[in-house]
Amino acid sequence: MSFLEEIQRRRTFGIISHPDAGKTTLTEKLLLFGGAIQEAGAVKSNKIKKGATSDFMEIERQRGISVATSVLAFEYNGIKINILDTPGHKDFAEDTFRTLTAVDSVIVVIDVAKGVEEQTEKLVEVCRMRNIPMIVFINKMDREGKDAFDLLDEIEQKLGLKVAPLSFPIGMGYDFKGIYNIWEKNVNLFSGDSRKDIEETIEIKDLGSSELDKLVGEKAAQTLRDEIELVEGIYPEFSVEDYLNGHLQPVFFGSALNNFGVRELLDCFVEIAPKPRPKQSEERLVKPDEDKFSGFVFKIHANMDPNHRNRLAFVKIVSGEFKRNTPYLHVRHNKKLKFSSPNAFFAEKKEIVDISFPGDIVGLQDTGSFKIGDTLTEGETLNYKGIPSFSPEHFRYINNADPLKSKQLYKGIDQLMDEGVAQLFTLELNGRKVIGTVGALQYEVIQYRLEHEYGAKCSYENLNVHKACWVDPEDLKSEEYKEFVRVKQRFLAKDKQSQLVFLADSPFSLQMTQQKYPSIKFHFTSEFN
Repeated sequence: MSFLEEIQRRRTFGIISHPDAGKTTLTEKLLLFGGAIQEAGAVKSNKIKKGATSDFMEIERQRGISVATSVLAFEYNGIKINILDTPGHKDFAEDTFRTLTAVDSVIVVIDVAKGVEEQTEKLVEVCRMRNIPMIVFINKMDREGKDAFDLLDEIEQKLGLKVAPLSFPIGMGYDFKGIYNIWEKNVNLFSGDSRKDIEETIEIKDLGSSELDKLVGEKAAQTLRDEIELVEGIYPEFSVEDYLNGHLQPVFFGSALNNFGVRELLDCFVEIAPKPRPKQSEERLVKPDEDKFSGFVFKIHANMDPNHRNRLAFVKIVSGEFKRNTPYLHVRHNKKLKFSSPNAFFAEKKEIVDISFPGDIVGLQDTGSFKIGDTLTEGETLNYKGIPSFSPEHFRYINNADPLKSKQLYKGIDQLMDEGVAQLFTLELNGRKVIGTVGALQYEVIQYRLEHEYGAKCSYENLNVHKACWVDPEDLKSEEYKEFVRVKQRFLAKDKQSQLVFLADSPFSLQMTQQKYPSIKFHFTSEFN
């Protein structure tokens, strides 16, 4: 296959939603269609001992939530699909925001009973800012929930989307009979038999035919005819171009747990979803079909294999071919690196790949040379934009609970911070370490992973900080800056990149400091330089 054909057959997308709407379950079912796994593990069921394929951290299995973005790939009808299953829990939102820089399109999962939830609103806003094409999947149709039209209204109002339903439910909950596929004009009947892997579809070209009455009963058939007439009257006709430009979002209904409506979603996705797209760097726009390789690190994961203290840097390939054992330029360090065993992910198996193409995600063994946002190229200096560190909202001192294990503790903290789990600040005054996170649940994850992966125990102490602000003075030698450093010494710390950070203890003190030292700028993300 030629280089251009390989690019044409790639689709890379992320799955986003509020926690518990069914992202990980949907990912499992998509893998099932790709033949990547034989039986999908349900996330909640206690009967099945098998955990979900995409949740590989121990803490995720215990809690039934996703903590880190996982990367999975499979083939379907000759198309190579890369899925990034993101955490929905708001405490891990930063991981999700970073992942959105690496996808070409997104599937938004919405729970039929709960409708649009706050985390979904935040994530969709990020997608809208970047014009990422979105498909909406309304999940759990086999449970009682909101009326289909009410849900579509809610999606339009709360998320600011313009929707076009491409499938429509026949009843819901106990009366759920199946789905009418508007895109392919056929009916898929729901049997409720979870033992059947894939339901069969019955083609019905004309909704007026009496065959529909026989299949679902006269009452349900008539309701469906009225509803489809309404859908065709109210909603715009689906146009692939509008979808790709981010102006129109197709909607599908189904039940991921019962593997229902998932095939319709996948078949349509493969047909309309965008191929790898160009990406803006600080220097220029980079197109996927360029000869020269370039890519960027959007995620780092330590200890994917607890027996080996390894770190993997996940790289999204933007242009050209990535070849094994070829030296590439690490732009920030300005030195060449070679990779002898780049990994690709097929369900839970990692495979070593010789060559990867734009749209693919490869995992590179990392000994500590990568940071999130780093660029690799064939020699050109490129810096891809849009992977910020946000100002944390929770702050705690971290203390060593076992004096004999201080080396392990610092190594563990160091590696977990590179991964972007949280941010580390070292106080200027006494060198104490402070950990800042976006959500409180992160502290448990850090404590758990330090103990289980590094054999180190830690304890926390509360610290009253309102916001961490990165300090950006006009002139380092000015009297004003020197006075600021002297007066605010107790509140100053350095982040991991040795940038100066001001830890304001209240909104009021931040405001007063800004007024008193007008020549110093205070930033809430680390991406200002």
